[in-house]
Amino acid sequence: MVKGKTRVPLFFSTKKKDIPHGLWLKCPDCGGIIFKKTLCENLMVCPKCAYHFALGARERIESLLGENFEEFSQEIKTTDPLNFTAVKTYKEKIAEEQRKTGLDEACLVGEGKLNNRKFILGVTDSRFMMGSMGSVVGERITRAAERAKEKGMPLVIVSGSGGGARMQEGMLSLMQMAKTSAAISKLNKSGVPFISVLTNPTMAGVLASFASLGDIIIAEPRALIGFTGPRVIEQTIRQKLPSGFQRSEFLLQHGLIDMIVDRRKLKETLEQVLEYLNV
Repeated sequence: MVKGKTRVPLFFSTKKKDIPHGLWLKCPDCGGIIFKKTLCENLMVCPKCAYHFALGARERIESLLGENFEEFSQEIKTTDPLNFTAVKTYKEKIAEEQRKTGLDEACLVGEGKLNNRKFILGVTDSRFMMGSMGSVVGERITRAAERAKEKGMPLVIVSGSGGGARMQEGMLSLMQMAKTSAAISKLNKSGVPFISVLTNPTMAGVLASFASLGDIIIAEPRALIGFTGPRVIEQTIRQKLPSGFQRSEFLLQHGLIDMIVDRRKLKETLEQVLEYLNV
């Protein structure tokens, strides 16, 4: 050993190794480090604390139906009715979201089959512009409800949105709340059931329209569900909100939702509900 220096054994290396990026994720709830492959195999649910990460629309459909899904209304595309421009134009923003998610919009609709029972399925994706509702999302949800009514098939919609209506489309976006609600109302009067599944988060215009109108409302554990976020409410009313306010467990106690179901058991639960409804 040289005086004043520490000799490094040969079986140790001081050279920094290149570790591929994105192999591990940190759970925002428990702080645990999770191997991404393990998380994906667990339907994006933390194996340590059961925190539900966001799940993409296509991954959601795959987990429920496998290949038993036939998409429709793909021909409806997003336009830029206001020629909206901020930091980016609306067209640029949509193109960016499409590259990021691999989706053309924040909603997919189609006909599915689960345990030989056919139904109409709609899924919104909170990764695409926060799952906000523009004209395309509203039109696809409306057509899904209309097809369910026409064919007498149950309607299942899995919602996830933190963005409400899109300011880039102005009034055309806001009117989707009334349009989707009217379509669900007609479906209800026809006697065809609508099952609404709420994920984290389901907020603003999506919750204030079709997402809260289900005959049966299911929510994932600890999902944030409401119209306006709790911080905004506290600042407005200048009062401290109850613990767990706007979370699934709080809303189950207060009657807004009917049941809380872990994502890994959602397929089984839907099978049971559809069998119970005898549809």
